[in-house]
Amino acid sequence: MLRSLFKKPATLMYPVVAREWQARTRGSIDIEEKACILCGICARKCPTNAIAVSRDQRTWVIERMQCIQCGNCVEVCPKKCLLMNPMYTAPDTVKIVDSVSVPEQPKPEAAKAAE
Repeated sequence: MLRSLFKKPATLMYPVVAREWQARTRGSIDIEEKACILCGICARKCPTNAIAVSRDQRTWVIERMQCIQCGNCVEVCPKKCLLMNPMYTAPDTVKIVDSVSVPEQPKPEAAKAAE
């Protein structure tokens, strides 16, 4: 019993002391929409079909509650525009669906000169 008086507490004072995330912590998926080319590889590699890519509408959609945070999409992205954010999706009573509009990619100068 007296031994515990001289040890650090086993828990953190959460609101006061911020949590330190481990280097390989899996969390929610984020996208850098300016770098995305809408190839759809992330959607095909997702084991739960939580990601949907629409080239026609230029949107990237993820169902947060369906995502199991495996990181497959982050690993296979050819442009490395998907990131694993170390924060978890907040619990909620409704399904969270995030839709991101991807802007048009500017054409290279060589392609403009050929037109």
